[in-house]
Amino acid sequence: MTDMPPAILSPARFQQRLLSWFDSHGRHDLPWQQERSPYRVWVSEIMLQQTQVATVIPYFARFMAHFPDVGSLAAAEQDEVLHLWTGLGYYARGRNLHKAARAVVDEHDGVFPVHSLEAMSALPGIGRSTAGAIIAQSTGRRAVILDGNVKRVLTRLHAVEGWPGRSAVERRLWALADHYTPGERLVDFTQAMMDLGATLCRRGTPDCGRCPFADVCMAHARGEEKRFPASKPRKALPTRTTIMLLLQDRQGRVLLEQRPSSGLWGGLWSLPQFDDGEALQAWLDTHAPGSELEPGWAAFMHVFSHFRLEITPQPARVDRHDAVGEAYRWYDPTEPASIGLAAPVKALLASLAPFALTTAAGP
Repeated sequence: MTDMPPAILSPARFQQRLLSWFDSHGRHDLPWQQERSPYRVWVSEIMLQQTQVATVIPYFARFMAHFPDVGSLAAAEQDEVLHLWTGLGYYARGRNLHKAARAVVDEHDGVFPVHSLEAMSALPGIGRSTAGAIIAQSTGRRAVILDGNVKRVLTRLHAVEGWPGRSAVERRLWALADHYTPGERLVDFTQAMMDLGATLCRRGTPDCGRCPFADVCMAHARGEEKRFPASKPRKALPTRTTIMLLLQDRQGRVLLEQRPSSGLWGGLWSLPQFDDGEALQAWLDTHAPGSELEPGWAAFMHVFSHFRLEITPQPARVDRHDAVGEAYRWYDPTEPASIGLAAPVKALLASLAPFALTTAAGP
């Protein structure tokens, strides 16, 4: 497989078509397009990874209001950051955002190293494409991007066979992306490529009738738009099970446990989890003697990218609430604290709030 692109359009013709379409139909009023800075572009790019624009917009606004610059983000506690990230998913992105902010402050005097693709790519959570997007969008300098939208456009345009996650296919796509990237209007060009993939060259059913490249798109000519790009070879998702303990005291507060910094829900606060009822009871006997189990709730499924987690909530009551270790805290569902919560835990706690209020009021 050669890395040289076939002659479909010259770079100049490709750029002219794309930018003409963008000027008339592209997105020009997204919040991170206003007052463009490396910080604002960076936060938006990380939030947009595997998340749609409509979902990101309110999160971005809250995040900017709370952390208006990289210094305020670097000075924050991880819990503050993850609290504002709760609901966006893929929490490693939030943890890496925090780590990268501290790296910018500690290693680059609070200034993003947008002069260097290598230095940007070395920051936690920033890969080659994200670094290119930050540089191009915030400085207008030439930098190549290859996010999921761009991969989809180029794969269909050139009918590139194979899953884009394979190194050989990815090399070919990088060559195509570099081939078409201009030396000017980089801010508009990179946004246009992302917009084309997000609004017309969509997954599932692309809107080929409005695409500026429909007449030269190889996948469209074959009527095989949906076949490109090839999907990742699928494996059946394994299912894991866990019991989540909803332990409440007489005031209706719930015991939470902070997850380890790495791994599933890293750094977030969750309910204590157990593999089986025997392990749960042993923990209660040690840490919450005198507690009483209540009827269990119906199990539900939470799906991750690589496995499914069947969660069985197990309510329990305890009169005493002795300290059970630094990794634990008592949480009042009626007065939520600003901490990062795993999404299913946040939902379970929200369902407890009215009952907790009644319990706290007493008879």
